Amino acid sequence: MILALSIKNIALIEEVEINFDDGLNILTGETGAGKSIVIDSMMLLLGGRANKDIIRNGAQKATVKGVFLVD
Repeated sequence: MILALSIKNIALIEEVEINFDDGLNILTGETGAGKSIVIDSMMLLLGGRANKDIIRNGAQKATVKGVFLVD
């Protein structure tokens, strides 16, 4: 189970940390709020392919970090 997600310099996101609770977690927001960026970042965290075009303009690098609970 994923407990936390940290995103830095991905697309429009400068820096954000999202903590997940037990049960159902839902991402909501207006168009352009960054929901897809969060999902794409989770895909990177799980081994998806990265492209340098996702790095935020003006940044040298981007990072995605996750905290997992493994039973």
